[in-house]
Amino acid sequence: MAGAHTLEFTEQNFETEAKGSSIPVLIDFWATWCPPCKMLAPIIDELADELAGKLKVGKVDTDACPNIRDGFGVNSIPTLVILKGGQEVERFVGFMPKKALLSKIEPHLG
Repeated sequence: MAGAHTLEFTEQNFETEAKGSSIPVLIDFWATWCPPCKMLAPIIDELADELAGKLKVGKVDTDACPNIRDGFGVNSIPTLVILKGGQEVERFVGFMPKKALLSKIEPHLG
């Protein structure tokens, strides 16, 4: 279950919601069958709520959205990508504790 501020990016809304965002975007590429993705999900939701207004956070189900997955060349999950102005500025692969993830995200805010 997604957090109050966690979006679901789909083929239909990705261009507008993610690439067209005026604030940085954190994209969580995940799948329902991925245990590390499930471990990361509550952390992603917490960050979405805590950083609302500074960071847009959304998830891409890699099975449901192969065009987005392939467009970013994602072949391991979870993969987290930060976009600024529609362009990828950072990427990390695998589970990461909240503190470590926040330290990677903060330089891109504001």
